[in-house]
Amino acid sequence: MYDSTDIHNNKGMAILAYILFFIPLIAAKDSKFAWYHANQGLTLFLVMIILNVVLSMIPFLGFILLPFVNLGLVILAVLGIVAAAQGQVKPLPIIGGYTLLK
Repeated sequence: MYDSTDIHNNKGMAILAYILFFIPLIAAKDSKFAWYHANQGLTLFLVMIILNVVLSMIPFLGFILLPFVNLGLVILAVLGIVAAAQGQVKPLPIIGGYTLLK
């Protein structure tokens, strides 16, 4: 499904996708591997924005939960970076099943 040459040549782009998801979309247009991880990075970014906005609107409980939610999101990003560095196509837990980029 994913070409080993593509994976080898685009590991850096796949790792970068979890920090700045749009860079692989520009720099590695032909790489299915980089696009897969860019999709995971975009999904993680959108979940982060939504959860931070929603939790910041909830007066007391939101401010208590916010650090734990952000820690969980950082852990998901690290899991994605590790998978990309190992050349794996492995969805992130909980949010990895969504495909936003085709």
